[in-house]
Amino acid sequence: MDQPREREDEAGDLLSTLEVIEGQPLATRAEAYDALHDTLARRLEATPGSPS
Repeated sequence: MDQPREREDEAGDLLSTLEVIEGQPLATRAEAYDALHDTLARRLEATPGSPS
């Protein structure tokens, strides 16, 4: 099970990533959100115990 501190770090990293994306021009933002979605989907699928 994840430690609370690890979850806080991951949440902080996500928020930082979102802040960087929001500071970009609209066309670039769309590509960045698409890439972030792909990354998060891969992490979710790789998580032990995730539904198949």
